[in-house]
Amino acid sequence: MSKTEDEKNNHEECQKLMLPVRDALDVISGKWKILILISLMQGNSRFREIERSIPRITSKVLSNELKTLEEHKLIKRTVYDDYPVRIEYSLTEYASTLEKVVNELQIWGINHRKKILEEG
Repeated sequence: MSKTEDEKNNHEECQKLMLPVRDALDVISGKWKILILISLMQGNSRFREIERSIPRITSKVLSNELKTLEEHKLIKRTVYDDYPVRIEYSLTEYASTLEKVVNELQIWGINHRKKILEEG
């Protein structure tokens, strides 16, 4: 096998490893999605509760991100026919598959902050 064939195979293998990560990041990347999921994990279920729990998020952004998370089957939107109408958001069972990822990101973030501050 020539060097260029080896390089081609390496690139193909690399891309096979990247594709599922890219798929995952397409769903949960951005400034707000993980924070919204954490807010829901902490028991916030109403729009204003979620909004207040996340500093600097706007209502418009929160609304759009909630729709996206719902489209990806990570949250459920429930409308209660009360007066006034009450809407609550909850994590789906599928969203629980992200708990390990979120916990690992929290641990990594704590350690990264320590490292940066130590070396600063």
